[in-house]
Amino acid sequence: MIRVIVTDIEGTTSSIAFVHEVLFPYAREHMGEFVREWQHEDATVAEQLDVVAQVSGADRDDVDALIHTLDQWIDEDRKETSLKTLQGMLWEQGYQHGAFDGHVYPDAAEYLRFWHDRGFRLYVYSSGSVKAQKLIFGFSSEGDLTPFFSGYFDTNVGGKKESASYRRIVDQLGVEPGTVLFLSDVEAELEAAEAAGLQTCWLVREGDLPENTARPVARDFREVDGLLVPHH
Repeated sequence: MIRVIVTDIEGTTSSIAFVHEVLFPYAREHMGEFVREWQHEDATVAEQLDVVAQVSGADRDDVDALIHTLDQWIDEDRKETSLKTLQGMLWEQGYQHGAFDGHVYPDAAEYLRFWHDRGFRLYVYSSGSVKAQKLIFGFSSEGDLTPFFSGYFDTNVGGKKESASYRRIVDQLGVEPGTVLFLSDVEAELEAAEAAGLQTCWLVREGDLPENTARPVARDFREVDGLLVPHH
């Protein structure tokens, strides 16, 4: 009996194009000025730059080298928590200034609302920072969807292709793994979740549906809902 739904964002609730064609270029364009402006003003920015220096080996006092590293990581779509944190702060400015709205598919918004009203506990697990997750749903094209979520998980619990991450999530939620449904468009993430005992559904919004897969596959959240409701 599913009681909890954990959803990925990119390719699941939201288009991959939005992240790669709107958010990443915005971060790439503004990261340098953002770091220069806030490196001495904001403790969180300073802390994250400490981490960037440690991970990359760049000189902590060489701000140009740190910015170059961050730009490189954006280009490589690196899952570095320090980068994700700084991007989240930068995107917050963009959302608040009206530079863009968070893209959420209308069917995702409709069924998140519906599932919440039916008593399911809803969570997000994405490689983007918790701040970035709250922004995409808080400033979404479908309105503020944050009231429907009970919580958020990012790479602080571990990588999305590691089964230990899903075990940590289940432990934090205090539920049996089999009562949790994980939604994602990435097969390796689904496999990791299944290894931790979660139920899964593969979102394939575009392109051919996979053949020879034992797990449920859905085109959109309406089809996911069909899997949740026992049909008599």
